[in-house]
Amino acid sequence: MPDLAAGFDAGAAGREIFTIRELTKEFGISARTLRFYEEKGLIAPRRNGQGRLYGRRDRARLKYVLMGKAVGFSLEEVRQMLDLYDLGDGQVTQLRVALGKFKQQIGRLRRQKSEIERAIVELSRAGKAVETMLAARGQAGT
Repeated sequence: MPDLAAGFDAGAAGREIFTIRELTKEFGISARTLRFYEEKGLIAPRRNGQGRLYGRRDRARLKYVLMGKAVGFSLEEVRQMLDLYDLGDGQVTQLRVALGKFKQQIGRLRRQKSEIERAIVELSRAGKAVETMLAARGQAGT
């Protein structure tokens, strides 16, 4: 797991502070989504009057949240992995927990894939049966 404080990549190179507008544009999310993640404790921007200022750590955590969501993790699962970052054991615990969760998610996704493949086969069979019925009635299928 990359160093969260580093922001994962060069997208934050040399930058320490980001505005809500910059992050929403960079990650293609709404300001409401960003504030929702803040309410859930996944990110913790500094306040600047009415505005919010996000640090590199917030940006990295946001990227991690979005990556986790993209592969099917719940926000709670993402939070659990993020919360382990500050344990001070060189991220060993975080890495072990993340690896375990990754393996569990791979298993869930493989089961879902298998179920989807079975559903596709069944729907294909049903579709062919319907096409046959339509052909028998002189109607073309689409």
